[in-house]
Amino acid sequence: MVRLLERICFALLLFGAACERSDTFAEPSLDAGLRQDLSRWGVIPIGPMAVQDPALVDLGRALMFDPILSGNRDVACATCHHPATHEADGLSLAIGTGGSGLGPGRTLGPGRQFVPRNAPSLLNDGLGLFYLFWDGRLPNVLGGPPPSFLTASVAPGVSNLLATQAMLPVVNRQEMRGEPGDRDVFGAPNELAQFADSDSTAIRQAIMRRLLAIPEYVAKFTAAYPGTAAGQLRFEHAATALAAFQMQALTKTDSPFDRYLSRDDAALTTQQKRGGRLFFGKAQCSTCHNGPLLGANGFANAGVPQLGPGSPTTPPLDRGRADLANQQFYEFAFRVAPLRNVELTAPYMHDGAFPTLEAVVRHYNDVPLALQTYDPSQLAPALRTAYHGDAATVDSVAKSVDFRLRTPLHLTDGEMGDLVAFLKSLTDPSARDLSALVPAAVPSGLPVPR
Repeated sequence: MVRLLERICFALLLFGAACERSDTFAEPSLDAGLRQDLSRWGVIPIGPMAVQDPALVDLGRALMFDPILSGNRDVACATCHHPATHEADGLSLAIGTGGSGLGPGRTLGPGRQFVPRNAPSLLNDGLGLFYLFWDGRLPNVLGGPPPSFLTASVAPGVSNLLATQAMLPVVNRQEMRGEPGDRDVFGAPNELAQFADSDSTAIRQAIMRRLLAIPEYVAKFTAAYPGTAAGQLRFEHAATALAAFQMQALTKTDSPFDRYLSRDDAALTTQQKRGGRLFFGKAQCSTCHNGPLLGANGFANAGVPQLGPGSPTTPPLDRGRADLANQQFYEFAFRVAPLRNVELTAPYMHDGAFPTLEAVVRHYNDVPLALQTYDPSQLAPALRTAYHGDAATVDSVAKSVDFRLRTPLHLTDGEMGDLVAFLKSLTDPSARDLSALVPAAVPSGLPVPR
């Protein structure tokens, strides 16, 4: 009997040793597979951001938070891209000039309507993205200056794509410029709103007149552009400063995932690694979300429910990239969003249709079914009636859903949880609290959004 017990104990010891060896080797095997995935999909470490001129950054910070750039002097760039909401606004659809409040609690003003699309976060927008805006109307060309066909109509002389983007919100009536007949916060006529929509140059010149009437801005522009006389300053200079601030302050690329890319196997948990294998494998996320930024280099109709006022050409529908000239092939297609720091930037998709990452993953698990059964109760109450769930609209979106999304993935609840855990590994801890970016005051003396 004793010998039998010894044999049983010995067998149990061998079994335990085998289990221990199995646990020991499981993690490297998981790492080996994930690193193969990363190599196959071109996911490489992101290089450091070039240090920006401190004087440019200082000017850009002031401009970012100063409502003087808006026609009614009531919204700043930071109203829709605020540090408290991780450089977005926490809303499904943005609320521009005329609104009140900040963040998810912001409300429409009398006679105003929602901006047709979600305000994307500005985090990491300075990393040479292929496209900006949800419809990709601003394309990048090998990371260099914008192409000539853009600079001719938008802004000659801007230094990069991010600066070009900064030229546009100030001329948009809903976002910042205001409507004819508007009065500013002091009751004075809004002179920016009186220009024709086609006269963007005059609008930007008028903004510069506002800025250069303030001695502190004159000093900041002089420091940022010491060789440029005040009479030669154009809004392109302001836009370049805004871009410099964003590149310096909003580039956040030190996530656990970044550390893993730098060969630190312990940077990700086992669950996050499992989620990574799913991301690059069974879940097929990487067929769209690949490269260093995990996205931003293409367009897809992801079967996202339609809501809001829609585009000016086909209201109340937003056909996305198809509304651009010669892009009709991309029916209901929008930019594949880069996923760095995605945990912090809810709600998601071009119209903020999904409030959580869990909701996004459930949508992708069976896109045709999710589109047909979308529940608008997950939207803010003010937007629920703006959901276009009629059969004709749903069918229109469904007809051109990307071919990669037409078959259910059959992910289990556990697998979906692993995917979300992986997505959270893309968060740079320093991006969680950006409150230090908010200045105490701005040169105009107007209230700083906070």
